[in-house]
Amino acid sequence: MSLVRKDGYDFAFNPKGCETCEGNCCIGESGNIWVNKQEIENLKNHLNISLEELSKSYIEKRGYRYSIKERKLAEDNFACIFFDLEKKQCGIYEARPTQCRTFPFWDYFKKNKEEVIKECPAIKEF
Repeated sequence: MSLVRKDGYDFAFNPKGCETCEGNCCIGESGNIWVNKQEIENLKNHLNISLEELSKSYIEKRGYRYSIKERKLAEDNFACIFFDLEKKQCGIYEARPTQCRTFPFWDYFKKNKEEVIKECPAIKEF
């Protein structure tokens, strides 16, 4: 088992855990999946669509920033627009934004470890 660790975190991540997960990090309460200009460009190129089409269908402006859109599944349940509900995997994995690439090593989880442990079956405490 190859665990990923990062300084400052008292937990590790087992990438193999994603194989048995239902996509908990991509589904749940509504939130923001922030993308910057370079990530928007990467998405546009990955999907081979125009910036106009990307903006219309997949991202939205929230304040002064941009976020990937969500799709409502139930009352308080949402999914990233790029999450394939049947395959239970990311549809843009190679071009996913930094926020997705760095999960679960977010500053927020340094003080809220219990939350990420509950959400992600790939978290291992040490």
